[in-house]
Amino acid sequence: MTDVEWHRNRARAESFGAGAADYDRYRPPYADGLFDDLASRRPDRVLDIGCGNGRAAVGLIARGLDVLGVEPDTRMAEVARSRGVVVEIAPFEDWDDDGRRFDLLTCGSAWHWVEPARGVAKAAAVLRPGGTLARFWNYHVLDDATVERLERVYADLGVEAGGHGRGARAYDSDPVVADPAFGEVTTEIWREARTFTADGWIDLLGTFSDHATLDPDRRTELFAALRREIDAMGGTLRATACTHLLRSTRV
Repeated sequence: MTDVEWHRNRARAESFGAGAADYDRYRPPYADGLFDDLASRRPDRVLDIGCGNGRAAVGLIARGLDVLGVEPDTRMAEVARSRGVVVEIAPFEDWDDDGRRFDLLTCGSAWHWVEPARGVAKAAAVLRPGGTLARFWNYHVLDDATVERLERVYADLGVEAGGHGRGARAYDSDPVVADPAFGEVTTEIWREARTFTADGWIDLLGTFSDHATLDPDRRTELFAALRREIDAMGGTLRATACTHLLRSTRV
């Protein structure tokens, strides 16, 4: 799936609310260094795009920033609101900004669900000149041998999911790079070691849309096979947990 097509798969894009509790429980936090970095610039107003359960917004609010969340899924928004985040319900592309302008736009693990051309245009419209668009994701990197063994499980079952453990997703293009409203896109990555049990890895996989939208019986079969394979490897997976930031400045 290309970067232009992700947002069109609404079944996957809208799968997170149904598993909001598991998403909140099993998705790892973003690196503290990310929030320290973004807060160090002391933006007056922050808009968190696709704020989900509010994890990124809470990290910024804790550092004294004024954050508004925009989230299309009411179930995820309720989790964020329970944490004290002010959330308006709408897809970012259709959100009524009512003339409001921001110094920092953040988007954690959600930009690929935003329609590229409209999303970039909206970001350029609501971000003040000199402001920052910060898009970031978490992912885990496993060693090549482990990835090959796990992906063989998917292949043997004919399941078109997986790829988790290989690192950052490669996109065909980045519409922010091509837009003259934004300057150069820079990258920063925070890394730490993390160990997963078989259950921990499978719980995490269940929060990803490619797994959450599988037929339930198929998903149960897959997870049982993955658990057997991880147990055969000693019962744990050693991973490098990464928080990956793409930063762009509004010109």
